[in-house]
Amino acid sequence: MENTSRSATVAPDAAHNGRGNTAPLVIVTILFFMWGLLTSLNDVLIPHLKGIYTLSYVQAMLVQFCFFGAYLIVSLPAGMLIRRIGYQRGAVTGLVVAAVGCALFYPAAESGYGLFLFAFFILASGITVLQVAANPYVTVLGDPRTASSRLTLTQAFNSLGTTVAPALGGMLILSGSVLGADQLAKLPVAEQLAYHAKEAAAVQGPYLVLAGALLLLAVLFALARLPKLVDAEDGAPTGKFSDLFAHKHLVLGTIGIFLYVGGEVSIGSFLINYMGEPQIAGMAPAQAAHYVSLYWGGAMVGRFIGFAVMRTVSPGKALAFNAACSIALIMVAIFAQGQVAMWAILAVGLCNSIMFPTIFSMALHGLGRQTGQASGLLCMAIVGGALVPFAQGALADSSGVQVSFFVPAVCYAFILYFGVRYANLHRQ
Repeated sequence: MENTSRSATVAPDAAHNGRGNTAPLVIVTILFFMWGLLTSLNDVLIPHLKGIYTLSYVQAMLVQFCFFGAYLIVSLPAGMLIRRIGYQRGAVTGLVVAAVGCALFYPAAESGYGLFLFAFFILASGITVLQVAANPYVTVLGDPRTASSRLTLTQAFNSLGTTVAPALGGMLILSGSVLGADQLAKLPVAEQLAYHAKEAAAVQGPYLVLAGALLLLAVLFALARLPKLVDAEDGAPTGKFSDLFAHKHLVLGTIGIFLYVGGEVSIGSFLINYMGEPQIAGMAPAQAAHYVSLYWGGAMVGRFIGFAVMRTVSPGKALAFNAACSIALIMVAIFAQGQVAMWAILAVGLCNSIMFPTIFSMALHGLGRQTGQASGLLCMAIVGGALVPFAQGALADSSGVQVSFFVPAVCYAFILYFGVRYANLHRQ
């Protein structure tokens, strides 16, 4: 998942001279990797928990609802917290809260699905605080002239985290032999309970390790000598929040972010179940998890391709092209079967690569002093990752997993419209 940053500057009495920034930058880069990994692990846990608790697809999508719902609920309080305690302490707080969320997976495995959902919300709340606090350090830990390259580097490590997480989760969490609901129903009650306990316990070890890693990062971040950041305030009026809705391209961009994040997350959430369908690949969850890594890895590779292409192609055209390709690939995934359908849906990850930053930048175009407020509005739209999977889950329950991919196709159709409309406006 991509990250956004608050507007901050180095305090005049705390500016670094460029020396001694390597260690802090390494720590910040690891943070980007960790929250990419934690976010993408959901794609492994959703089918795992669905099998343990015999959930419907809508019930299973409560994982994403609790996780991405935190972005909507926690973002504004996180900003107020950072202003009160500072950026460095805020990052440490976010790491500790995220560690608590990971640790809660241990009792959740012995309790039930409700505590798992609470753990997901706490984990995501910590990541939200962490993103608000840690992003600005990327721009100030070194020469301002190379800030963009540093941001590219850290974003690459975030993508690396989302890429390795499904494969890693598949090896550590998913069982090679998962019982279906019919098979499970044939077992005696005692064996069913033992099976549920064994499968639920599979998450305990990996998430305790993640909790320990986050606490270690919190200690390192607390001890690191970092520049003191202050919010950029020049006293200039920014206007009312309601004034933002007068900018049509911002309104459309906000809807675009909502639908893009929703579509991307929804596809990732259903990939393991999709590849387990007999007419697609009939894969076991542990095997399918490795292919989910290709979906997220495609986004990482596509960013480098997009960086080169968009030097000569306008953002609107590039966005429209990628959205059109996504729709075409999803249609293949819906109507085809076998390897063709499987590779078509995985290739959507490659098309996703440029979408978030492109929509974000187009939506903020020409907003001047309202950019900060508009950025906050766009960040809140990330809640699409909580709601769109519900729609796909409902369609999957009623019509099947393969047909349910019409939901992200509709999301990309709006993004195609936004890209074409932006390109037309740009030529005027």
